Amino acid sequence: MTHTRKPDPVDAIVVGLGATGGTAAKVLSEAGMKVVGFDRGPWLRAQEHYSGDELKFINRNYLWPDPKLFPRTLRHDEESVAEPFPFSPTPQLVGGGTNHWAGWVPRPRESDFLQRSLHGDLDGANLADWPIRYEHLEPYLTKVEWEFGISGIAGADKYEPYRSKDYPSAPLRPTRFGKRFYEACNKLGINGFPIPHAMVTNQHKGRDPFNTTSFWNQYGDPSTARSNTLTTFIPEAVATGNFELRAESFVREIKVGKDGRATGVIYIDPDGNEVEQDSGIVVLSLGAIESARLMLMSKSPSFPDGLGNSSGQVGKNATFHEYVFAVGLFDQEIDDPLYGWTGNYISGGTFEFYETDEDRGHIGGCLISASQTCHPINMVFPGRPTWGQGMKDADRDYFSFAMKIGAILHDMPVESNRVDLDPAVKDAWGLPVARITHKPHVNDVAMSKWQVDKNSEILRAAGARKTIPVYLQRMTGNTCHQHGTARMGTDSATTVLNEWCQSHDVDNLFVVDGAGFPSSTGVNPTLTMMANAWRACDYITQVYAKGREERIKVG
Repeated sequence: MTHTRKPDPVDAIVVGLGATGGTAAKVLSEAGMKVVGFDRGPWLRAQEHYSGDELKFINRNYLWPDPKLFPRTLRHDEESVAEPFPFSPTPQLVGGGTNHWAGWVPRPRESDFLQRSLHGDLDGANLADWPIRYEHLEPYLTKVEWEFGISGIAGADKYEPYRSKDYPSAPLRPTRFGKRFYEACNKLGINGFPIPHAMVTNQHKGRDPFNTTSFWNQYGDPSTARSNTLTTFIPEAVATGNFELRAESFVREIKVGKDGRATGVIYIDPDGNEVEQDSGIVVLSLGAIESARLMLMSKSPSFPDGLGNSSGQVGKNATFHEYVFAVGLFDQEIDDPLYGWTGNYISGGTFEFYETDEDRGHIGGCLISASQTCHPINMVFPGRPTWGQGMKDADRDYFSFAMKIGAILHDMPVESNRVDLDPAVKDAWGLPVARITHKPHVNDVAMSKWQVDKNSEILRAAGARKTIPVYLQRMTGNTCHQHGTARMGTDSATTVLNEWCQSHDVDNLFVVDGAGFPSSTGVNPTLTMMANAWRACDYITQVYAKGREERIKVG
């Protein structure tokens, strides 16, 4: 490896420039810090590189990591041999997962921060309360909603917790399948409402309103109507003059000084040179899998088991959400077409089943939503023939007559579900890849069964003539949602970070992605992650950088 001259030191380094890294770049640089941001993927331009090409965006690796260069391995218990598997991949480029996301941005609930207080010890799980409460995050949820131009209706969700401000954009119009969902909810007494979306529906900060394209979920958006950090927070950070972005630059180690504090990073630049970048603060935002991996790879005499890992907890209690669903098939001889492949990906959802009702046989619950069954090549239709006349008949009968209702499974934290370094498999740079060990908790299986059956019931009330349930079999990482590998908490013996996402062991190391979540919540986590990252970066600039510290006391 060729070593090059060291660049000048900076105030802060941000590693990973997706949802939370983009947020950190914006907040730190706007506060006047000199910041360098690294992403191992390219810096694309939305209007030049994005389109509605189904093969390019869903079937190829254009946004997704190439598993030959960036493999991961998966095993379902400690005794099994891990096999290469693209578990929970997220787009690896500037903007990260916000390049492909559908943009669901529901708020978490107050109960999400109190799982252990509410449920005590759950056999086989490792429930914990958060070291913060909903009210500590609420101002930052509002900041992200207004910066991103989120669409929605305040109060439409009758279970919504306190909010200090309405949404800046009006909600998306219901699709045909969304109308069916609302009709069914009305029949069954369920509070259906438009799920908030990261989609501007009116002029917002120079961006045009959404053009109602159906090429949405998993596609790059050339219009910039869908909010993502590539077209919002990253340009705003660059505009400060304080932020330098280094794309296609792979950070392989966090350096540590003799005093045990982080001194910067070692990265591989686009020409293959190994470069050292010094910094006063290091902020990790690679996602819960890769942040844990980088900490575990950053071994030193001070931290022989990985940086910030004196507790031995880095990588443990990993949670991932699994998207489970039921598909409803309608009858083209009787029903009007749903044209589910048009309009927005999801239309309508409910928190009716979010809070614990032990009569259901499990604790916790999750957000559910109605959605399309995707586009022609990748139509979601379990059991659909994959070739020949059978496939043609299925497409003819159901492509415009199908919808699904899915759930973001609120999976329980289990200490043995974890991320560590695979002892056998290396990436393209010869470094150990992330090995995921995960076995669903019995509560996960019970919740999946109950909720998918309920979703089938709603589909039948919507007029579906046949329903196809898809229950939890095992975790596949199909939502790309990652949490918990560097838990926040007050006890340094059992957690990795404090309430400010700051390492207990290394005071100038912050991890601001979902790794800090003590529990996964039952909602899409990106809004919560971005709000939490903003909160942590405000602490860095307003308290830590001034040589002070603060504590949050919760009851």
